[in-house]
Amino acid sequence: MDLSGKTLLITGGTGSFGNAVLKSYLDTPVQEIRIFSRDEKKQDDMRHEYMAKRPDLIGKLKFYIGDTRSRSSVDTVMPGVDFVFHAAALKQVPSCEFFPLEAVKTNVIGTENVLNSAIAHGVRKVVCLSTDKAAYPINAMGTSKAMMEKIAVAKARTVDDEQTMICVTRYGNVLCSRGSVVPLFMQQIQEGRALTLTDPTMTRFLMSLSEAVSLVAFAFDNANGGDVLVQKAPACTIDILATAVEEILGKSAGREVIGIRHGEKRYETLLTKEECSRAFDLGSYFRVPVDARDLNYEKYIDAGDAVRTQLEEFNSNNTEQLDVGQVKQILVTLPEVQAFLQLVQ
Repeated sequence: MDLSGKTLLITGGTGSFGNAVLKSYLDTPVQEIRIFSRDEKKQDDMRHEYMAKRPDLIGKLKFYIGDTRSRSSVDTVMPGVDFVFHAAALKQVPSCEFFPLEAVKTNVIGTENVLNSAIAHGVRKVVCLSTDKAAYPINAMGTSKAMMEKIAVAKARTVDDEQTMICVTRYGNVLCSRGSVVPLFMQQIQEGRALTLTDPTMTRFLMSLSEAVSLVAFAFDNANGGDVLVQKAPACTIDILATAVEEILGKSAGREVIGIRHGEKRYETLLTKEECSRAFDLGSYFRVPVDARDLNYEKYIDAGDAVRTQLEEFNSNNTEQLDVGQVKQILVTLPEVQAFLQLVQ
């Protein structure tokens, strides 16, 4: 994809993923990167960080205060945009359980506003970021993200790819993202406190921020309208993850099992059994194409399609399971872990 002279918009641009996307695309020929978010403090921090680190490229960055919940707010940032990475979302499972309507306002209505504005302003491509919790959702966050996916796919059916291509990427736990468990474990160990584990046998996918960005970049270059793209990822138990962090830091103050929190699953699913009926294995990714059938179901009474692929449900229990050594190898490559180790040494 030729980015020369193009304008890229990142909604939720001050979050963990937004920061990673910005770093990935800052040195490309893209002409302008717009950061759209509600938090003026985080925007100011990001602005000063790049003024100090990359004064040669700070002119590419434009900061917009706004909220995806407001269509008029989104419309202020959208004119002239070529590509959108839609990362703005409420992502904390427990908080969404207590305030489910807030999750709906941001994750569902906010996505509708972004997509409608993008279509109205002739944006070339929109990649919407989803989560494993949208597959077989049992909590408010997952349910709202599942609806976000449905909205994106439905919009993709109504607009030609040559006008605005809309797709979805779905990924698992991102290591060291804001609010994730690895930074919590490191802080607890450093402060001499016991590690708080919800359930030691619980399994979770493991992905780095760079891998999450790679998934979005793959979608950016290869997706068709209405696609849901899933990156294959390994997993481990929470017990193994905690042990890996303890061994990296070389100390431990024990464990405290606190039980599963509101809305949590014992394992996560990235590709449902039902989606497998039409999914394609692309090697490092799964592709779930849009179901392009219309509402005229009569023809399926006489001529149904019994062909389906042989893929099985892809979840954190049946994917590749990592041992302590393998998890340590992943963790020590993360910039956040490296920075923490330098700080405490």
